[in-house]
Amino acid sequence: MNIRQILFIFLVSISFPAISQKSIELKDVVSNRIFTQKTISGLRSMNDGLNYTTLEESNKIVKHSYKTGEQVAVMFDLSKIENPGFTEFSDYTFSSDETKILFTTKKQSIYRHSFSAEYFIWNLLTKEMSPLSANGAQQLATFSPDGERVAFARNNNLFVKSLKFGTESQVTRDGKKNEIINGSPDWVYEEEFSFNKAFEWSPDSKFLAYIKFNETEVPMFDIPMYQGQNPELKEYQLYPGNYSFKYPKAGEKNSVVSVHIYDLQSKTSVTAEVGNDTEQYIPRIKWTADASDLAIMKVNRLQNKLDIVLANPFTGDTRAFFTEKNKRYISEDFYDDFIFMPDNKYIVMNSERDGYSHLYLYDRQGFEVKQLTTGTFDVTEFYGFDPEKKVFYYQAAKESPLRREVYFVSLDGKKSGKLSTHSGTNLAVFSTGFKHFINYFNNAETPNLVTLHDQAGKLLRTLEDNSELKKLLTEYGIGKKEFFSFKTSEGVELNGWMLKPANFDASKKYPVLMTQYSGPNSQEVLDEWETGWHNYMAQEGFLIACVDPRGTGARGEEFRKLTYQQLGKFESDDQVEAARYLGTLPYVDKNNIAIWGWSYGGFMAALCMEKGADVFKAGISVAPVTNWRFYDSVYTERYMRTPKENPDGYDDNSPLSHAGKIKGNYLLIHGSADDNVHFQNAMEFTERMVQAGVQFDLAVYTNRNHGIRGGNTSIHLYTKMTNFLKEKLQENK
Repeated sequence: MNIRQILFIFLVSISFPAISQKSIELKDVVSNRIFTQKTISGLRSMNDGLNYTTLEESNKIVKHSYKTGEQVAVMFDLSKIENPGFTEFSDYTFSSDETKILFTTKKQSIYRHSFSAEYFIWNLLTKEMSPLSANGAQQLATFSPDGERVAFARNNNLFVKSLKFGTESQVTRDGKKNEIINGSPDWVYEEEFSFNKAFEWSPDSKFLAYIKFNETEVPMFDIPMYQGQNPELKEYQLYPGNYSFKYPKAGEKNSVVSVHIYDLQSKTSVTAEVGNDTEQYIPRIKWTADASDLAIMKVNRLQNKLDIVLANPFTGDTRAFFTEKNKRYISEDFYDDFIFMPDNKYIVMNSERDGYSHLYLYDRQGFEVKQLTTGTFDVTEFYGFDPEKKVFYYQAAKESPLRREVYFVSLDGKKSGKLSTHSGTNLAVFSTGFKHFINYFNNAETPNLVTLHDQAGKLLRTLEDNSELKKLLTEYGIGKKEFFSFKTSEGVELNGWMLKPANFDASKKYPVLMTQYSGPNSQEVLDEWETGWHNYMAQEGFLIACVDPRGTGARGEEFRKLTYQQLGKFESDDQVEAARYLGTLPYVDKNNIAIWGWSYGGFMAALCMEKGADVFKAGISVAPVTNWRFYDSVYTERYMRTPKENPDGYDDNSPLSHAGKIKGNYLLIHGSADDNVHFQNAMEFTERMVQAGVQFDLAVYTNRNHGIRGGNTSIHLYTKMTNFLKEKLQENK
């Protein structure tokens, strides 16, 4: 579960030296989002490695030169196409020979990653536009490697469209809502294994491998739906409706998964042999570079043992290839960082076996060749391997857990170095062939800076520096994020940042609003550019502070996994200690400290209001988990094991177990149609507080999901939180 996006969905980034001029209005950061930073979007490297394309104005694909960064040509302009069938597009993909473009239009969200859409195909040679299918919206449309076909999902089944003949063939026929899903993951796989496409073309385009999810035995979860207004569901005007879907809570039955390989020539499928463990997960399938085998990842239910087997695409027979074990759990990052190199000689993987996330090199037989990166730091992303120069490229938090840099290391280990030059957060996108890369940089003082470099890191051109935004910022007085660290009573050093109030006077004492997320391997304390509601609240006289507790990321495995089997314990201890530390600062009013958070952060805010009842005067929980028994199987059991194995771990740090300890002012907020953290969490918690005699405030948003947005919802929510904090921390001092 990663809710950073939701927590900051309206907190669009800024942080700049204070200039007392215009004041921020709440609507500026919640609704109008006037400080939005520009970026380079829809970036695709072309086959030649000399040019790249970008998506501009939602209707153009523009070709640029890597050497100069200048525009070479407009490859596609929707406004010049007669009756294309759509008015804009959100994404595009080239076929392998770059003669066709697949457009994503009219997206309709399903869950966090999944969506349905209408796809169109443009033939650059014939100048013809055609819809992918006329038989209803599609999902996950993907070119075959040879560019002659497109596979897609619809109504829980898989289809293949032949672009040469214009025919549409159905690969599976047993798909049925809430029973069988072919080629796209069920709810919990999508949410917790972070992917939404469960099929893969073989590199030679002869086979289509896919995962089948049989969720027949997964318990159903029902969400009441009301008429509402935005959107208005008129069919529920008098009697509420019901949205039902399969949701496996901790300890309950999961989907039974199987892997199938479809032969396009014979139009038949074989089932891969994956064993008889019906509780195992299959989070990824990947083809070897030569298409000779399909690699299938099998993970046990506790997620501490992963076996990779290789399947014969003609027979489905499998053979053991690789095993990874961990005494606690295997990070979900492993699944994407296990990569077969294009030369078919090597495999690169990311493992925590030496206490940090590092890259390892294996040969094609599954034997370790060497450890590519070493040191007391975490590798956070692998970019790829340049077979010509025999160099690996990656991102790491080497200089500080708060920052990210771009590095390289040669195959023989004799050459290594840093390619990024700015201190902060760097992310690279390399060209085909690794001759160039585009670097996205920002830090607490600098909005998005997009630059073009050669493979040695030399700056060739600045593509976006957000000069217009910087000019706008001079009109506002915006506080600067200041980083700090302190040691807890247990001797643990924690990192944090604070935003001081506008017109800060060190001789005064200010109320504090602590913000946090605190979930496993997450990070809120990063040297990156961001702003929004927190900057508005600082302007209104609050000191804003954020601390990453134990369990958060980029500080090695022991720090990251300390919370295993007892989510909430150490994180809440650290947040309470952070509040006590802040209370020692001469400019902090220790009697007026509040804490808030969303999702895992909401869980933490509730627990801190209980465990730190003498410290926190107010708290806000948005969409909180109140007992991990209510949350999904994959996420919860990864960190907690099952409720049967670890009952005390579930209950000892559950807000439900300590509701009567709350002394401060507490506001609980939830969307009634939250498919992720169910409204059940709020209802059970309110009942515990009622029976314990604890007074609280409650805000429920009709038909809203975990993000709680749409129509006037967001401005209403942030106004409510603002008014609550001003009333409890400022007006009643």
